[in-house]
Amino acid sequence: MQDQQLIFRYFTELSDEQQNQFAQLQELYNDWNAKINVVSRKDIDELYLRHVLHSLAIAKFIAFNPGSKVLDIGTGGGFPGIPLAILFPKTEFTLCDSIAKKISVVQHVAAELKLSNVRTHVGRVEKIQDRFDFIVSRAVAPMQELIQWTGGKLLKKSTHNIKNGWICLKGGDLIEEASITGRPFQIIPIQTWFDDAFFETKRIVYVQ
Repeated sequence: MQDQQLIFRYFTELSDEQQNQFAQLQELYNDWNAKINVVSRKDIDELYLRHVLHSLAIAKFIAFNPGSKVLDIGTGGGFPGIPLAILFPKTEFTLCDSIAKKISVVQHVAAELKLSNVRTHVGRVEKIQDRFDFIVSRAVAPMQELIQWTGGKLLKKSTHNIKNGWICLKGGDLIEEASITGRPFQIIPIQTWFDDAFFETKRIVYVQ
């Protein structure tokens, strides 16, 4: 079983509170997984590698500014949104999923961890009225579909060192998928930052 030390290996400047929050994740998700299949049963023993650290690859690509707003679409049980909210406590995260019971898990986990920077939305992302600096997701849908669903939800003014856009965790051959959008994009292997074999085929796709 992987533990939170895997996270501390790659993120060495966590506060005591952040370390404690990450340390609680295994028990919280174990409890919920016994009731609802939030995390794949074959993955729950490797939660920190396959879900938490995978989510945090986004934090190696970009450090979200205090006061910025991030939408996590199709968050499921809270990935990548919950780990990112721990790491960036001054950034506001909205976690969206159409399945109410999964958002219930997110709400419970956020409350247990005292994450005051987490908001939730149950239902289709098109119904969200707010606008965001970035939209993140993990293996939810092809990039073109994500952009169609959320294209009007990005703030026009960029305050980071890259333009506002979509930052997605994906696997496989992604050049054609990203090219179809007709927008500037980058594809970055996650093994750029994390040397574990699990990440051999995992990528970050950033589309402006």
